[in-house]
Amino acid sequence: MASASVPAERVSGGQAGTRLISRIVLYALLVLFALFFLLPLVWMFVTAVKPFEEWVQPNWIPNNPTFENFRSIFADPTLPAPRWFLNSLGVASVFTLLVLFIDALAGYAYARLEFAGRNLLFGLLLATLVMPGLMFLIPNYLTVNRLGWLNSYQGVMAPGLAGVFGVFFMRQFFQGLPKELEEAARIDGASTWTTFYRVALPLAKGALATLAVITFMASWNDFLWPLLVLNDRTMQTLPVGLATIQGQYTFDYGKLMAGAAVTALPVLVLYMFLQRYIVQSVAMTGLKG
Repeated sequence: MASASVPAERVSGGQAGTRLISRIVLYALLVLFALFFLLPLVWMFVTAVKPFEEWVQPNWIPNNPTFENFRSIFADPTLPAPRWFLNSLGVASVFTLLVLFIDALAGYAYARLEFAGRNLLFGLLLATLVMPGLMFLIPNYLTVNRLGWLNSYQGVMAPGLAGVFGVFFMRQFFQGLPKELEEAARIDGASTWTTFYRVALPLAKGALATLAVITFMASWNDFLWPLLVLNDRTMQTLPVGLATIQGQYTFDYGKLMAGAAVTALPVLVLYMFLQRYIVQSVAMTGLKG
């Protein structure tokens, strides 16, 4: 019995060693993968605190770091950067909340409600995902112009409120929830709205957090559509306003990188606060009810 246990222990130890090596290799690859995406952000912040004479130098640590580039953006009276920042923050926040509300309702309707032409209509919506966004630029502009919403924030937000990706994302999540939970609520006399609001929606916090980050980032970084709709300089969003910093023949790299750092900061902060729900949403995608 003792002699038979030795090979088993060796096999067990060999398997443990193999798992340890595999885990080390996996973590090393993940670290390299993370650095691949973090290096541009680090270089952006480093360049933002470099003085003028160090912009072209490939050094990762500035010899004389300064926050003059940030101060020049927010203290320059000719650049209403604080107003641009507040404009972008307000538009992105309101747009994200409206998208979450509309897409959650539509996703739940396509996942749970039975109505004529549901699958056909959803298939047509999915077909629009393969179309380039520039196809809708002129129709959206003409529609906003007819409504009298040019140079207004509702004109910036309205065309993208019912995003097909958000509807598809929420539908897939609601379809993965156990139907028994909703059926139990209906047996207790709950209406469809009550079932959605009190049963399905609280379970969708992870999916909503993921969609919120994606939507906020898309709205925050949007450049072309706000450029077309907003003519008043004080109403412009941060990406559009920062584009005016660069001249025709010269580039102020310090200001541009400082503005880019300010633009990236809210998205990073939002992700830090919602990352727990995002991980939860990814983990739940493999569960079946």
